[in-house]
Amino acid sequence: MIVTLPDTTTRDVSTALLEARENYSLATGRVLTLLVAAHAEDDVDSILETVRNATMEHPARVLVLLLDCQSEQTWMDAEVIVAADAGASEMVVMTLHGELTQHLDAVVTPLLLPDTPIVAWWPTTVPDVPAEAELGNIAHRRITNAWRTMGAECIEQLAKAYVPGDSDMMWSKITPWRGVVASAFDRYKQQPRRILLSGITEHPSVQIAASWLDACFGVEVTVQNVAGADAIPGSPIQHLSLDCEQGSVQVQIVDEHTVRVSVPGYPDAFVALSARSDAECLAEELRHLDPDAMYARALLHNLP
Repeated sequence: MIVTLPDTTTRDVSTALLEARENYSLATGRVLTLLVAAHAEDDVDSILETVRNATMEHPARVLVLLLDCQSEQTWMDAEVIVAADAGASEMVVMTLHGELTQHLDAVVTPLLLPDTPIVAWWPTTVPDVPAEAELGNIAHRRITNAWRTMGAECIEQLAKAYVPGDSDMMWSKITPWRGVVASAFDRYKQQPRRILLSGITEHPSVQIAASWLDACFGVEVTVQNVAGADAIPGSPIQHLSLDCEQGSVQVQIVDEHTVRVSVPGYPDAFVALSARSDAECLAEELRHLDPDAMYARALLHNLP
């Protein structure tokens, strides 16, 4: 069900949510409040679909703020989305015009669920300091999506601004790949003397993977660029070689859905590994609401 509220207020939105819950016998077991900040000209349908899929396993109240910074007049339009149209969550999509775009905290505060964690997600932008940005300053967890709007230089910006509770989806994009690497190394357990990583170097996931390997093994990682046109689609990381004294552990992307793992003394193994969607990454981020210590270690490792 979708309730459209043109030129409305947060009081009207709150009333519409309450009436929808009563009329449709909706469950009240929301486990968190998810705040989403985007621009009115962004691909809103894609953002909402990502949220629907990600919150299937994390029923939430989702407050989506679409900013129309060009308008000179100040007002708010809203849609309350519940039941099948919202998946396992209840959504409020608010388009803010004029001065309201400068007061996001005031807009969402009356609609926050009491006594539940607050998570902020920026699907298309990265605040200079997420923990100090509007919405971020009231959130327990702050999730950015730098790889969509920035290159590898975002690593330094995110590291300098890092506060426990921050994370970026460039990290969750490579969670399955990191699992494959950890599993391969556990089978061999020799300290690598040299590490070579090949991938699309302008993609921040490649840079944070190199920092993660350096932090784990204490060995400087050599990163080789693979041109985007030459890379196998589906993974910014194309090849990893952990060169040990008596052999090399190799993790090689074979095609869009497969990686080959070569460990000395074992036959080659082929493991399913596909590109992760934003919904899968967001769902992973919502599974742990405590600070991500390993992300922080990798992100901050190369700071002077």
